[in-house]
Amino acid sequence: MGLAIRTYSNVAGGSALFKALGHPLAAPHGRALARRLAEHGPVAVYDPHGHLADFAALYSTEGWRLAGVYVQRIEDLGRRVLDQPVQPVTALASAAAARVLIADFDHEAHLHQIGHLVPGGAMVESFDGLRLPEALLSRPGRYLDPLNFATNLAFLRDGDGQRTRLVTANYWHGYGARGSRLWLRLFDADGGALATWEEALSDGLSGVVIDSAEVRRRFRLAPFAGSLFLHVIGAAGHDVVKYALDTEDGETLSCTHDANAFPADLYAGLPAPAAGERVLLWVQNSHPAPIPAGAVGLRRMGRDETAWYDHEVPPFATRALDVGALLPGVTWPAQIEVVAGRHFVRPRYEVVANGRRRIAHANVERTDLAPDPRLAEIANLVGKGFLLPAPVMPLEGFTTTALVTPMATDQTHLPVALAVYDASGREVLRHRPGVLPRDHATAFEIDALLAEAGASLDGGTGHLELTYDLAAGAEADGWLHGLFRYRTRRGGHAAETSFGAHMFNLPITYRNEPQSYAARPPGLSTRLFLRLGRAPHDTFCHLIYPVSAEWHRRSETRLTLFAGDGREVAVREVGIPVGGSHHWRLGETFAAAEIAAAAEGGYVIVRDLTCRLFGYHGLIGAGGAFSLDHMFGF
Repeated sequence: MGLAIRTYSNVAGGSALFKALGHPLAAPHGRALARRLAEHGPVAVYDPHGHLADFAALYSTEGWRLAGVYVQRIEDLGRRVLDQPVQPVTALASAAAARVLIADFDHEAHLHQIGHLVPGGAMVESFDGLRLPEALLSRPGRYLDPLNFATNLAFLRDGDGQRTRLVTANYWHGYGARGSRLWLRLFDADGGALATWEEALSDGLSGVVIDSAEVRRRFRLAPFAGSLFLHVIGAAGHDVVKYALDTEDGETLSCTHDANAFPADLYAGLPAPAAGERVLLWVQNSHPAPIPAGAVGLRRMGRDETAWYDHEVPPFATRALDVGALLPGVTWPAQIEVVAGRHFVRPRYEVVANGRRRIAHANVERTDLAPDPRLAEIANLVGKGFLLPAPVMPLEGFTTTALVTPMATDQTHLPVALAVYDASGREVLRHRPGVLPRDHATAFEIDALLAEAGASLDGGTGHLELTYDLAAGAEADGWLHGLFRYRTRRGGHAAETSFGAHMFNLPITYRNEPQSYAARPPGLSTRLFLRLGRAPHDTFCHLIYPVSAEWHRRSETRLTLFAGDGREVAVREVGIPVGGSHHWRLGETFAAAEIAAAAEGGYVIVRDLTCRLFGYHGLIGAGGAFSLDHMFGF
C-alpha cells in the first residue's frame, strides 16, 4: 500500500497539506507530537478537514490509545480513520480522553467552535507546533495556501569528476513578487542534513544558479549525491519550482529538469537497459517517513510480475536502484513501470554506458483516465488533436529514435502514427504502425523510416510528431507520451528526453487544451526559459511550431538575451513557418560580446504572442558531448 497522502488532483490541483506536514522544518515537531500522543493518552482526535490520515501516513501513530475520531461534516459519518469509525463532534464531550488533538492548523479558530465540547481536564494539541516560522511564508494569513509551500526537490551530486548545476529564474517577480528568497537544505544519501542556507533573489527576472561545486566549497563538504530541497519564500503566481539541471561527468554532458513536486503512485517511461548499458533509478524519498522495504517495485510495462526493492530508504534519503539487477532479462526497447506509492517525486534515471552517463526522468502515470470516445467525434474541429512534437536533430551529426510510452493505467492499446516534417513544415513521411499493445517493445528509428520511404529532410533537420491514429483504434485518452533518444554518429554520446501530447494553436478548447500557463485556456502564446552553458560549451535550442489545425503562417518569435541580474542584453527575431521548426545555436545567433555580457546566470527568454511554441534545449561540448531536454515555461 502506498502512502495515504493527498498530493495532486487533476480536478483540485496540488495539495499543500502534505508539504506543510512533511516540510524538513516541520518534521522534528511532527515526530515529537506523535511521541507525546503515544505517551500521554488516551487521545481523542477532532478531524474537521480529513487531515489526520495524511499526518498518520508521515508520522508513526503506533502506541496511540484512541478515545475516538470526531468529524464536523455529517457527510463524513460512515468513514473509518485509523481503523476507527468516525463520530460527530457533538459526541466529543463524552470521550474518555486525556488529550484532544485538533488535526489542523489554526487551532484557536476551532476551539472557538468546539471548545465547550473538550472533555474536562484534557490537554489540547494541534498541528500548530508544526508551523513554519512566519518569515518563511509567502501568505502568512492563509497557512495552507499553496504559495506558502512553493517547494521542490532536485538531485544534486558532486565529486569524482561529477558535477551538477541547477539553473532557473525569478519568474515569481513577473507575478508581483518582491524580495523573494530561497530556503535550501541539502541532504546526503542517507537523509542527513549537510547544509541549510538562504539565498536572496534579485527583484526582476533575474537568473538563479546553484552549482554543486560551489556548494561543496562553501560548506567544506565531502563528495555527495543526494537531494536539494528548495523552498521559495515570497512566491507569487506559481507554487511549482521549475528549473533546468545540468550534469557533467568528465567529458559527458547531460540535463534534465524539475522533479514535479507532487509524488505519484506510479511512474512510467523508464527505459530498460540496452546491451552494454546499466540503468540506475534514483529514488529520492520526499518525506520525513522511511520508505519500508518492499514498498517500491519495478515491472515490465504491461506485465503484472513486480520485483520489489527489499531495503528501507530513510527519510529524505536517496538510493540508486539497478534496474537490470531487479529485472534481469528485460532489455531495450522494453520499458519499465515504477510502483512508487507516493513515496517520492518524479524520479531521475541514469544510463551508464562506455564510461559515460546520461540522465533523464520518468513521468507520472495517470490512474484516473479512461478512453475518450469524443476524440474521434471532434476530429473535424481539432484536426490532429493531441500531438507530441520532438526534434529530429541535424541528420549529419545525430540519429533520432522515438519510443511510444504508455502513461496511464487504462492504456491497454495505443493507436499511433508518426510523421516527420522538415524545418519549413513540409511533411516528408508518415508512418502508421497501427495499434501497439501496452507491453510493446517497438522503437522507431528515423534513419530507417526515411530510407524505407525514400524520403529526405531538406536542411537536414526538422521535427517528428506522434499523434493518435483513430482510424486504427479508438482507445485514445489524450495522455499520449513518448521517449526520444538521440546519439551522435561519431563518438557515441547520447541524450534522451520524454514528454506528453497536447493540443496546440487552436482558438477553441477541449478539456483545458490548448493549455495556458498564466491564464485560462487556450494557451496561444509562448514564454520559454533557455539557460546558458558556460565556455567552452555552446547552447543550442530547437523550437517547434506545432499546429493541431491551421494557424498563423509564421511565428513572430523574439529571442531576448538577459544578464544574470535580469538586464536585457540583446534581442533577435525569427519567423518559424507554421508546422515547422528552428534549430539554432547561441554562439551563432548572438555576438560573443553579448554572450559575455550575460555572464553567470544569464539566460534567454523565448517569447511569442502569436502562437504556442514547444522547445528543446541542450549544450554542445568538445568531442561530441551534448545534452538535451525539453524546455519549461512560466
